[in-house]
Order: sequence, then structure tokens, then C-alpha cells
Amino acid sequence: MKKLVFASLAAAGALAVPAAAQAQTETRPDITIGATVGTHDLGIDLGDLDADDGEFDDLNIDDDSTIFGGFAAADFPIGESMFAGVEGNFHFGDGPIESEYGAAARLGFRTEGGTKIFARGGYQWVDLDLENLTGVSEDFLDENDIDVKDVAGDYLVGVGVEVPVSSFVLRANVDTVAFDTLRATAGVGFKF
Repeated sequence: MKKLVFASLAAAGALAVPAAAQAQTETRPDITIGATVGTHDLGIDLGDLDADDGEFDDLNIDDDSTIFGGFAAADFPIGESMFAGVEGNFHFGDGPIESEYGAAARLGFRTEGGTKIFARGGYQWVDLDLENLTGVSEDFLDENDIDVKDVAGDYLVGVGVEVPVSSFVLRANVDTVAFDTLRATAGVGFKF
């Protein structure tokens, strides 16, 4: 009888190991690290000022910046096709943006082919290059003790897609920071 119980336990254990390994594989996070490039329009329109009596209606500020940098994301499966995850980004900019960085939560679904479609929400900080944005040199501001806040942050919301190609993904995102700016990026990521 002891041999039968031992054999039954050994057989059950042998069947349980692959099932446990499969369960671990299904809950393992999907980690992607990559590089992106894009554009960020700060949405500055001096014509919207009510106090200027129309003096600035024709004055345009070049508030578009090319941004380039990287991201890291980790997605966790929820059921068969849904996933939830987190993502961080850092970009350098030209023009009115020196740099920007942030973090967001992601929620989406994966198609049968592995394409991920998601919405995201989080917080984004933008470090402005005031001299490039306004034409006033930062030395002038410093010499005259004019303290101007050049880092601002607010909530970020957006949508994105990641398409798998072999061991990497192609991705595109469209975001807004507090519905004041428009930010579009595209990039390539490597899965780990």
C-alpha cells in the first residue's frame, strides 16, 4: 500500500511541475526597453490672453520641440488578452524643451498576433528652455534676479500601440499633458 501511495504522489508531483511552470510563465511580466523619437507641441497661443486687447493675436511662439530618448515598460497579463502595466520615459528635446520625464500606468489588450493596444495615464514633467522659447537669455534673467519657473508637471493621458516583430516591437503613442499639449512618439523596443 505504501508503494502505491508513493507512486501516486510521485505521479501527481510530476504532473504538477509542468502545470506550475506554465502558471509561472503566464504571470511573468512582459518587459520592454527601447528608444523613441517624436514631437511635443506645448500649445502656447498668446492670442488666447484676455488682458492683451488683441495685441498678441498675431504673435506666434515656436513651441514645438523634437524629443528623443527612451522608455521602459512592464506589463502583467490579466486573463487571456488583457494586461496592466507601468512605464517610465525620459527624453531630451531641442527648441523650447530641454528634457522631459514621467511615469504612467497602462491598461490594454493583446490581439491574437501579439499586438498591444493600450490607454495610459500618469504624470509628466517638462523642463523648458526659456531662452529658446522666449528669446530672453537666461543670463539676463539671472543677472536681474528674475526667477522664472522652468520645470512644470501635470497629468498625462494617451493611447498607444506596440506591434511585435521578431524579438522587438515597433511602437507609437499619442499623449497630452493636462489637455494643454500634444505629444506624439514612435520607437522601437526590445523584449526581455
